[in-house]
Amino acid sequence: MGRIMKYLLMLVGVFATLFVVAAIALYLFFDPNDFREEISRSVKNQTGRELLIDGDISLQVFPWLAVEVGKSSLGNAPGFGTEPMLSFEKASLSVRLLPAILRQEIVVGSVDIDSMRLDLAIDERGDSNWSDLAAEESGEDADESAEFGGSIDINSIAVIDAKISYTDKEAGDQIVLDNVNLTIGRLRDDGSAVPIDAEMKFDVQPSGLVGTVVFQSSMSYDADTSQLKLDNVSIDGTVEGVASIPTSLRMTTDSITVATSESTIALEPLDLTLLDMHIVADVAPFSYASELTMSAGITVDAFSPRSVMHLFDVEPPVTADPAALSDVTISAQAELTAAAINLSDVSIKMDDTSFSGFLSVPRSTAGFYQFELVGDAIDLNRYMEPATEAEADASAETVPVEIPVDLIAPLNARGKFKFGTATLSGIVFENIDFGLNSSKGKMRIFPISSDLFGGNYSGDVRIDVSGSVPRLSMDEKIQGVDLAKLAKAMFDQDNITGTIGGNFVLSGRGADTAAVQRSLAGNMALQLNDGSYEGTDIWYELRRARALVKGEEAPTPELPARTAFSTVSVTGVVTDGVMRSDDLFAELPFMQLSGGGKVDLAAATVDYSLVARVLDRPEFLTGATAEELDEFTGAVIPLKITGALDSPRITPDLEKLLQQKVEEEIEDLLKDKLKGLFN
Repeated sequence: MGRIMKYLLMLVGVFATLFVVAAIALYLFFDPNDFREEISRSVKNQTGRELLIDGDISLQVFPWLAVEVGKSSLGNAPGFGTEPMLSFEKASLSVRLLPAILRQEIVVGSVDIDSMRLDLAIDERGDSNWSDLAAEESGEDADESAEFGGSIDINSIAVIDAKISYTDKEAGDQIVLDNVNLTIGRLRDDGSAVPIDAEMKFDVQPSGLVGTVVFQSSMSYDADTSQLKLDNVSIDGTVEGVASIPTSLRMTTDSITVATSESTIALEPLDLTLLDMHIVADVAPFSYASELTMSAGITVDAFSPRSVMHLFDVEPPVTADPAALSDVTISAQAELTAAAINLSDVSIKMDDTSFSGFLSVPRSTAGFYQFELVGDAIDLNRYMEPATEAEADASAETVPVEIPVDLIAPLNARGKFKFGTATLSGIVFENIDFGLNSSKGKMRIFPISSDLFGGNYSGDVRIDVSGSVPRLSMDEKIQGVDLAKLAKAMFDQDNITGTIGGNFVLSGRGADTAAVQRSLAGNMALQLNDGSYEGTDIWYELRRARALVKGEEAPTPELPARTAFSTVSVTGVVTDGVMRSDDLFAELPFMQLSGGGKVDLAAATVDYSLVARVLDRPEFLTGATAEELDEFTGAVIPLKITGALDSPRITPDLEKLLQQKVEEEIEDLLKDKLKGLFN
């Protein structure tokens, strides 16, 4: 047995000596650069691509088989241009020879690639420039690969100063990763975890997002299940293009599992911090085999919109309630498709108001925003300018509101809002339905409907900013609204009661609300029923005017002054912001009023001339003398309505009364003269 072992050792020594001699001869007499053309021709035959090796190829044999290749490039697929798909300045690989020969162990010292450029592309038809390279191995090749029964051990992989671009002409997207430095630790085929560190710049178009990130994780691969797993994934960096200043980004997840045999990816919940917001996304497993679609449950912890506004270099509004716009939480089910990001089961809590519904955000400028949100109750007064500032400016001229052309012109949106209640300046709207349809600079707000102070309101508003001057039109109706509550809420007036109804069909043009008001044209109709006007007693004013004309002492007024009415109606034509009409009609318990005049809608003033006809002797009126009743019954008495629209003055027209008095006296004088003449 000893002699046999001696011979075996001698044989191994001979083989080792021969191998060393052969390796030295190979190193001294073999130049790998002589085979560049043959290597390029082989690649051409296998892939149809041009392989250009411009740099030198160096070879070291023992104890490592080390190969270093200089500047090289691999051509692109047909139809994708003349620029190479892959290039690098230098690449090196070292493999230990003896473990590979004796034990079929592939022990790699390091793999280094310097200044790699990789351009991945999808054309307008959806074809990629890498699909021909990623084709499955033939049956024989696959069998040969499967016969290798050894192990693989790679000490490290380093990619230095790489640039990777991805262009999808079909979707209109482009992603560029630049200054990429990637380090992968010891990689073994026994499933051991491998540390990964990377840093890079990125540029995403058409979104305009740019920034830098640092990526860290550990990677393992299970050959039995064909699963690649990344554990303890973290991404830290900054992003530009989201806000007006660079924004910090942090994203972590416990693991990402890629099932290569099934082309699926599964993620543990993602934890994302961006724009001072903390977001958790529970992403469902998805496939990357074809068109990418993803779904996830999204939760956004409480954040302050005011803080987010600062990041966008927007000064938060000064609101009546300083705490408004300071506490928002969001949850939703998100779905990413090729066309849009869809949010369903949306739940938003903004301050004290809760919303639910859905939202769809398009991924292209040609797409439509779509939404339907239902809110419970909102107090809009909280979000308005503080009352102290409004009161300080009460005597100043109202500043016109500019039509938001820059907001409306690019907006493509369809959807609706619904609210249980909304409060604005004392007006309480209930059961609100608000529809929006905007495209190509034309916005329509329809339907608009709401219950309002015991009645209802409905409207159809259109804003057209597609031309050089914005145009606005409206068709609005109110019916059965409590006039006392409406006047109190709108004008802080408590001098009128009853119900109000009306219809307003108007249009105007201009850059701001003042210009629109001055150009208004259309038709208006208004009717008041079963109410009273406090502060003015028309019956007393008539008696006082009679006394003044006759030179008598004014009667004693009955307080509080009030004029009751059963109906008031008027229709009119609006031209250049002024409504003119000649059919105003009012019916009081003891008289009828009729006449015409105008209302300046821009100035909010009224100027009407009326005539009053007292009905059959109003015996129920107290304080009137028999002479007054005789003179008023059946008489035609002129009245004037003038002043501010929210507090008009109703008074007898003394000028016409005096004129009538003079005419009556002249008429009586002429009658006496004629009577004397004929007698």
